[in-house]
Amino acid sequence: MKAETKMTNGFWNTYQNVVNKNVIPYQWRALNDQLDDTDPSHALKNFRIAAGLEEDEYYGMVFQDSDVYKWLESVAYSLNNHPNAELETRADGVIHLIGQAQLADGYINTFYQVKAGLENRWTNVRDNHELYCAGHLIEAAVAYFEVTGKDAFLTIAKKFAYYIAEVFGPNEGQIKGYPGHEEIELALIRLFLVTNDKRFLDLATFFVEERGKKPHYFDLEAETHGRNSQNWWHGNHDYSQAHTPIREQKEAKGHAVRAMYFYTAVADLARLNQDESLAKAVKILWNNVVKQKMSINGGIGASAWGEAFAENYDLPNDTAYNETCASIGLAFWAKRMLELEVNGEYADVLENAVYNGSLCGMDLNGERFLYVNPLEINGENACKRRDHSHVTPERKKWFNCACCPPNLARLIGSIGAYFVSNKEDHLHLHMYGESETSLVWQGQKVVLQQETYYPFSGDVKITFLSDQSVQGKVSLRIPAWSEKTNLKVNGEVVPVHIHNGYVLLDRTWDNHDIIELGLDMEPRRVFANTNITEDIGKTAIMRGPLVYVAEETDNGRDLGTIWLADAPITTEKNEELLPHAVYLKTAGKKLVSNDNATYSYQKPSFKAMEVTFVPYFMWGNRGYGEIRVWLNQDI
Repeated sequence: MKAETKMTNGFWNTYQNVVNKNVIPYQWRALNDQLDDTDPSHALKNFRIAAGLEEDEYYGMVFQDSDVYKWLESVAYSLNNHPNAELETRADGVIHLIGQAQLADGYINTFYQVKAGLENRWTNVRDNHELYCAGHLIEAAVAYFEVTGKDAFLTIAKKFAYYIAEVFGPNEGQIKGYPGHEEIELALIRLFLVTNDKRFLDLATFFVEERGKKPHYFDLEAETHGRNSQNWWHGNHDYSQAHTPIREQKEAKGHAVRAMYFYTAVADLARLNQDESLAKAVKILWNNVVKQKMSINGGIGASAWGEAFAENYDLPNDTAYNETCASIGLAFWAKRMLELEVNGEYADVLENAVYNGSLCGMDLNGERFLYVNPLEINGENACKRRDHSHVTPERKKWFNCACCPPNLARLIGSIGAYFVSNKEDHLHLHMYGESETSLVWQGQKVVLQQETYYPFSGDVKITFLSDQSVQGKVSLRIPAWSEKTNLKVNGEVVPVHIHNGYVLLDRTWDNHDIIELGLDMEPRRVFANTNITEDIGKTAIMRGPLVYVAEETDNGRDLGTIWLADAPITTEKNEELLPHAVYLKTAGKKLVSNDNATYSYQKPSFKAMEVTFVPYFMWGNRGYGEIRVWLNQDI
């Protein structure tokens, strides 16, 4: 029995309640074109047309089906957290509709069934997302089966996957290609893990191994079907990580979300196939991403052009793209790296990507969303300076390309899966939050209860519950940011010896044994590598796992004219938006021009002020305006 963690109260329970009560119903209305003042989705209508239940034209992006699948996956996790017969019946109805639309051979894709023509399926796997949509169908089906035990959706997914395995592969008569947008690789692995059918693992391995081989499949595909073989993005295959085989890739390139899904599958395959060279390759890419291409908030994919990675250390603040889906994908990847090798660095990045890079993509009511996540917004005309329609300083109700809202909902719903792992009967606690983890450990049914206000407090109380004593190892993650950590077991102080980011407790555990962990939540200033030229002379502030931001709401306009003093940072409990939330304050000064000229010989003056910071993921919930993570620092 793998560890199953459910949120019982506190931070994540609050967020899951928002998803359950607001996000899932809201997204249901969006998928049914019931939102006012937004473009219609037609996602469910496309399925009804494909099933022959309605007559109309296809509408939406070529990957519109995936919005429905991600909604269903979110529903699965919601049912696990909050059983709801009405919601389950609604989901069953959508699954039945998908089954009605599925062809006899297993294929399902409403774009080709309704608009492009079945004779054209698999003719443009680089651009038209058939395999991407199939991947999200499979992921949703696995989740729904694991939660409900119902196999109707899983049967649909297996039938489609078997058909794909007939079409793609290394044998004569098969397509020796791979998707333009990775996703099916990690989905097939999830399907393998729940069915133990090696055909799915073999197909995932084929897609990963074939990618980047020469001659490039995308070139051959384009030539065969009379299209220009050059990709629109820089005229090469970097965009889809198909420029060279995975073992030869040394730098993360191209579309950041695609890369995250790809690297997630690579990490899985390295573990499952015990492939050391693949493990080495994915670790090289990990180091490049987190040390040279990641913003302080776990945001990746800095360039709006291609929603892609920029060059090493090219990490802008005001024009940063940092798509919500990319940070979510980074969390997926970090989880798989932890499964490959338990190391606190992976968990640190996982936590950063979740709290700071992902949660900011949704308002606290679950009704407005961000596609991109800048670290700086300057002035009321900031959005007019941007060259991409998704880049806006305000959260929106919905998007034509609506990948982020359902993706965030499924991450929040499944967050318990990131907390505890049981590897060879060695328990590892990776994340902290008010929760209850159930598992079979050393042959015994065991429950671990966490009581904490984390991430706003570093105090974590863990109670061990079991009918019988258990001898075993428990490792607690000690985040890299916690400089002074206190640890007690049953009231007795335990020395904190950290190895690979964890402290090991090896003992006999009795019923109601208590672990008390005290993490250092002292606010701290962070300084960027000087290769990140935008942040030279600036500082950001973090407390615990949270990045903080200065908002116009608290500090007025022209945040770029503020200098932080080298002064203490104080904490202030403020529950206006979230229970137990902590704001920060410190001394600063604001630059004041002495005349209104564009340029002047008169030296400006400073005015003393107190600067207030709120957690970055909470910005924009009290009105919109300027924001800054990095502020000038007196040195």
